[in-house]
Amino acid sequence: MEVFKNKVQELLDLADIRINGSRSFDMQVHNDMLYQRIFAEGSLGLGESYMDGWWDCEALDEFFYRIMHAELNRRVRPVREAATLLKAMILNLQKQSRAFEIGEHHYDIGDDLYQAMLDRRMIYSCAFWKKSRSLDQAQEQKLDLIFRKLGLQKGMKVLDVGCGWGGALKYAVEKFGVTGVGVTVSINQAQAAERICQNLPVDIRLQDYRDLGGSFDRIWSIGMIEHVGVKNYRTYMRVMHTCLKPDGLFLLHTIGGNRSVYKTDAWTGKYIFPNSMIPSLRQLALAWEDLFVVEDLHNIGINYTKTLKQWHRNVERHREKLGDKYSNRFFRMWRYYLLSCAGTFRARRLNVWQIVLSPGGMPGGYEAVRW
Repeated sequence: MEVFKNKVQELLDLADIRINGSRSFDMQVHNDMLYQRIFAEGSLGLGESYMDGWWDCEALDEFFYRIMHAELNRRVRPVREAATLLKAMILNLQKQSRAFEIGEHHYDIGDDLYQAMLDRRMIYSCAFWKKSRSLDQAQEQKLDLIFRKLGLQKGMKVLDVGCGWGGALKYAVEKFGVTGVGVTVSINQAQAAERICQNLPVDIRLQDYRDLGGSFDRIWSIGMIEHVGVKNYRTYMRVMHTCLKPDGLFLLHTIGGNRSVYKTDAWTGKYIFPNSMIPSLRQLALAWEDLFVVEDLHNIGINYTKTLKQWHRNVERHREKLGDKYSNRFFRMWRYYLLSCAGTFRARRLNVWQIVLSPGGMPGGYEAVRW
């Protein structure tokens, strides 16, 4: 056991983290079986052992910032991950028959949790914190930024691919005077979106993107393509191209990675986002080749650290009220999810891209919007 502990400490030294140290980002170990489990199971073992209470860390976001900045995640490669990668390479884990799994596993776990965690519009994606003092303001600024990039005008027909609880579509209709269609694979989200968009010119559909049809002036997709998978990016882009008018604009808001991968992190895939995958620019560019002209690309990823930490604070503030429904192990899982992601975005290992695409190029060019 001491051998494995020494090996773990050697790795942590690269990130200036100590086992049972006195600093807020040091790892406090309660079960010495942890060290062997890390080498045997990698990120899955690290995350599950935290859920099991085998270790703690006061500043979990800082811990992961240091881990990711030092790229320790690339130094531990369990044998089982090779099998997972092979499976992802061979199979289409995001095929249409699996489309509704993510809705059932993640988005349908309980609106009470998301109501406690998110802003008043329940926007479940990176906020934009420029001169914002609250999460509500930051999410409204993000929506406003997106819709100004799209140049929304009264009377336009719009499509929201992955509309969530309908907050973005409702804001667009009320502020810009558009009519819209929103699609989601979550039953809970579809029902909530129908409620909040009641009496508005909005059509909410429980539908996979591959079944989309119609013709739209503007399309946006916020935090949805992360569930599409590299084997389906070309199909996704073809559907967007087919649904967009020749003089239209499509805005893709997505988490993006600095290198191309073909599977998600093992722990994240098992507990948070099954069958998910973070795209790279290379993978996306190959998918939209000969379909779209890139008009603009804006990286707002550093804003996600603050967003995730605020979501964590909101959950902790409502934990007593939520506690009757969710177990302590669930809350440890959720804390690990939010704060590990916060550290990863701060380390710039993940980004958030807002990409504006047009079918044939905007006549006279496109004027970028930043504020």
